[in-house]
Amino acid sequence: MNLLKSTLFASTFALSAIAGAITAQAEPGRFMDMKTVVKAPIGYQQFCKDNAGACPQSSYDPVVVRLNEALWEQLIAINQEVNSRVRPMTDEDLFGKVEHWSYPVNGYGDCEEYVLEKQRILLKAGWPQSALLITVAKDVQNSGHAVLTVRTDHGDMILDNQIEAVLPWYSTPYRYIKRQSARSAAKWTGISDTRVTTVSSVSR
Repeated sequence: MNLLKSTLFASTFALSAIAGAITAQAEPGRFMDMKTVVKAPIGYQQFCKDNAGACPQSSYDPVVVRLNEALWEQLIAINQEVNSRVRPMTDEDLFGKVEHWSYPVNGYGDCEEYVLEKQRILLKAGWPQSALLITVAKDVQNSGHAVLTVRTDHGDMILDNQIEAVLPWYSTPYRYIKRQSARSAAKWTGISDTRVTTVSSVSR
């Protein structure tokens, strides 16, 4: 078992010990089950108005990144670097609004700021746009939460500010709602997440 597979196994096992039991109606696949086209979150629409260059309207062929040790280590390092550099602060405290998407401001932000910053850094590092998808979910408190889905040959991997490990989507304690389309950053697709998830606690 190589380092990449060993790390994936260890990360998944560690989360199950922290978060509690996760049960499923059916064995989840490595990739999320995508449904029909849906509207982009209002916060993302506002972000694109403020940062037009970060929201390309073009379409492209989906790319699944073939992970090797170097790319896997880069993914982990960027996730950890952003999580340690950006300090958590609500939109209400930071912007005076209930919902506002932006890149981190003066080193602060909530889940969307973490996601946007990770996506920006990975794009600069050469990762394809179609493999870096902003994703909306419900967390263990049933509150809205944003993570970054990275499409790889090992499946959909999640970069998160609440959980330090980079994990397969089905090993996280969230219920996934929708995400950017792999064919266009401007379009969003609903997610069919039929898992039944029971989580006692989650590391923040």
